[in-house]
Amino acid sequence: MPKVKTKSGAKKRFKLTGTGKIKRKHAFKSHILTKKETKQKRGLTHMGLVHKSDEPNVKNMLNL
Repeated sequence: MPKVKTKSGAKKRFKLTGTGKIKRKHAFKSHILTKKETKQKRGLTHMGLVHKSDEPNVKNMLNL
């Protein structure tokens, strides 16, 4: 049996918290920032959590 490999894109994008939740970055913060309000950009700076319904897919990509 070959080893099960982690999806390399997923390991760059997601991190586990101490309680087992999955952290992620917000989208829409990379470019075209002139039309977005400062409040919106500031909110997108902070880390978010992966939604409960998406956790099984992300854990599958990370082989958890």
